[in-house]
Amino acid sequence: MPTFDDLIKEFPEKTQGQLRTTWDSLPAPAQEELRKSLGYLPKDLTMWRMLLGLSLTQFKIAFGDKQKVAIVGPANVGKSTLYNQLIRAKDDKAEVSALPGTTRVNQEADSGLFALVDTPGADAVGEVGEAEKAHALAAAREADFLIITFDAVQGVKRTEQELFDELNALGKPFIVVLNKIDLVRREADKVIERSAANLRLQPEQVIPVAAKDGKNLDRVLMAIAKTEPEIVAALGKALPEYRWRLAWAAITGAASTTAVIALTPLPIFDVVPLLAVQSSLILGIARIYNYKITPERAKELVVTFGLGFLGRTLFQELSKLGGPPGWLLSAAIASSTTVVMGYAAIVWFERGEKLTGESTKRITKQLTDYLLDSLKNFGKKKPGKKSLQESIAQSLENSPLASNREMLDKEAETDKS
Repeated sequence: MPTFDDLIKEFPEKTQGQLRTTWDSLPAPAQEELRKSLGYLPKDLTMWRMLLGLSLTQFKIAFGDKQKVAIVGPANVGKSTLYNQLIRAKDDKAEVSALPGTTRVNQEADSGLFALVDTPGADAVGEVGEAEKAHALAAAREADFLIITFDAVQGVKRTEQELFDELNALGKPFIVVLNKIDLVRREADKVIERSAANLRLQPEQVIPVAAKDGKNLDRVLMAIAKTEPEIVAALGKALPEYRWRLAWAAITGAASTTAVIALTPLPIFDVVPLLAVQSSLILGIARIYNYKITPERAKELVVTFGLGFLGRTLFQELSKLGGPPGWLLSAAIASSTTVVMGYAAIVWFERGEKLTGESTKRITKQLTDYLLDSLKNFGKKKPGKKSLQESIAQSLENSPLASNREMLDKEAETDKS
């Protein structure tokens, strides 16, 4: 049976100390209960490592601190215009013109979200062009995240494909932006599809923007958040109006992870992995809402919200009715309780109020029913982990909650604290 010390070693190094502090702060009865839960795990760590791997996104949101973004791409695609839209101070704006090569060296400024770097065209030729490309690639290597930008009018040709492959080979998280989409108008969908195909991407992976007037810049920010969870906290701190959407991205990731945990032959509402994911979710949401909280307090809130007990009760109630197979019911309940826990944390951080037991149960039951209906195409056959995770994430993204929490707010009743 793995010990707590064995399991701690599987976490990212910089979170090990925080987790040990959390463990040491727990009362002896709670530590003993968690040790008992470890007895349900396999004797080797293979299954445990799989569960931890699924949880890493939540740990990145809770503890990550990556904050440098570089805008890279060919010359004259509007990188500097996009840069100027995102930075905070007018004095830091980059020079913009219709002439290729206006930007000769890297320029860095504070966007209020992260440090943002504008770079020269990375596709130029000749001595000057090679120097500019060297500047751009150096910025890309030093950055935590890349916004790879192309021109909707120029399209993605062989030279752009080669540049994309070179940037992709750096192994950095990135998004692809197709600028000047307003200039192709009726042909926009075809241009996006063709560009995506040339880059060996799906059309939804290419974000069309018009940097000149700021069109779709919110999609750029949300795509960064979904692709690189370590930047989520910076986005939430700087852009309060996007906090729900950022939090929802974190909630969706955690909910799909807990659904996969529910596929494992473990008592999922009692074991450490589920508690770890949900505690990390609360820590991540706290950072998004610029609310200072300790790992100990996050774990305390998970217990306070009481959704573990509610999940067990709901499973017992619904399983008596027959219908969905046990694995599907477990996955739907694990996901729905995680969503409600995330929402309960948001209410707590915003107003210092706790959801009532009745509203918590009502919302959890509604979300469980929604997910069961969304997953009915699986039938009784147990799906693969990746397939289930993608289906849960897609179902939650397709729900009205992804952009508007109004339904939850209408259902919620709170106790003043």
